[in-house]
Amino acid sequence: MRFKTLAAVAALATVSYAAQAHGPTRQKVSESIEINAPADKVWALVGNFQDASWIPVVEKTEGKGGNEAKATRIVTLKGGATVEEELGKYDAEKKSYMYRITKVDVKTLPVNDYSSTIELEGDGAKTKVTWRGAFYRGYMNNDPPPDLSDEASKKAVLGLYKEGLENLKAKAEKGS
Repeated sequence: MRFKTLAAVAALATVSYAAQAHGPTRQKVSESIEINAPADKVWALVGNFQDASWIPVVEKTEGKGGNEAKATRIVTLKGGATVEEELGKYDAEKKSYMYRITKVDVKTLPVNDYSSTIELEGDGAKTKVTWRGAFYRGYMNNDPPPDLSDEASKKAVLGLYKEGLENLKAKAEKGS
């Protein structure tokens, strides 16, 4: 009987420890915008992995490998911070690509293990652009500080997406 009691206590302690040791969960966000311009025109602005100038916070982009899988780029933001990224998949015919951040200071963007997809769906003179991302918060342990929490990470990424897509819309619709 004593063995069963000890086994039950040990099992409860293990379950309790596992629950406390959980850590962050992967966050997923998505933002879309409809642009009054044909998909080819929008793709000409967003489809070159080596050019992130359509995103307002970007000062310059330098990279190598073009639009081939494993291509890399360093995005320099206004203010001097940099983000290093790698292209995972690229499909010009479907007008979509997936990339991941390989290096970023969490003070710049409070995320870890970030991957993102940009997809265009054309319908004549209109294009729907969807920018999706998945990531972990900036602080990978339990009890994150407020600026590196799940909420802060989601807010930062969604803010980037909204600002980028609104700027893309303005650029694509200019002169249309």
